[in-house]
Amino acid sequence: MARIDVRKTYKLYIGGAFPRSESGHSYEVTDSKGKFVANASLASRKDVRDAVVAARKAFGPWSSRTAYNRGQIVYRIAEVMEDRRPQFEDAVRQSEGVSAAAARGQVDAAVDRLVWYAGWADKLAQVIGNANPVAGPFFNHTAPEPTGVVGVLAPQESSLLGLVSVVAPVIVTGNVAVVVSSYSRPLPAVTFSEVLATSDVPGGVVNILTGDASALGPWLAAHMDVNAIDLCGVAGLDNAAELATSLEVAAADNLKRVRRPPDAEPDWTAEPGLSPMTAFVEQKTVWHPIGI
Repeated sequence: MARIDVRKTYKLYIGGAFPRSESGHSYEVTDSKGKFVANASLASRKDVRDAVVAARKAFGPWSSRTAYNRGQIVYRIAEVMEDRRPQFEDAVRQSEGVSAAAARGQVDAAVDRLVWYAGWADKLAQVIGNANPVAGPFFNHTAPEPTGVVGVLAPQESSLLGLVSVVAPVIVTGNVAVVVSSYSRPLPAVTFSEVLATSDVPGGVVNILTGDASALGPWLAAHMDVNAIDLCGVAGLDNAAELATSLEVAAADNLKRVRRPPDAEPDWTAEPGLSPMTAFVEQKTVWHPIGI
């Protein structure tokens, strides 16, 4: 007897849990050939607010952990991804219409990218911090500190490697993230949220919303408890230039740090350098008398 397919409706990932969208709405996710794959929750403004609340609650404990411990946790994400490799390969192949070999290559690169950032966790301060020479009997030290809650519009095309490449530098530096996944290719992001839930990442450190970045981006950019926003995912939208400008204007209300979108989606396989990490840290300078 033929078996009826069990159709899935994927949920959001907020505060370490998987709630349905407050709106009660979902949308169809299709593969690269237009065949139905699953339903995904269509996040609303209320879901954005809930995700920001969860992120803010998680920020204090997460940012106070040692950099070494954060590196261990990001490395653990890579370990769990490696264990769930077949599921990620299927999600990338369905979403992006690439060959099985290309999907394996993207999963390899995503895992390696997590390991790369994990290795930088306890080294970044030594590279971009400084002991400043001053005239007087004082020590003067500059060290990076996390900015806070970061809104992330994930890449629209690179559904896994691009996602990992924008999320990892945010959390490894002690920030917390509210992420809007690719609208048409959300399955790798949903699978990634399941990895986060089963690894050592505390709830609220990464919150993943599936939905339209054009609709959710303005709420993130204007939210007064969001400290920074990465507009990378705007590059894949039809109205990219106008949307980017409007989001930058909205972000200015509380002086958010803004990582501007590229003109086109970049080559995510290239070495990212330090700028994705330094984009969302503050530099704190401390004076201390010598001998006390």
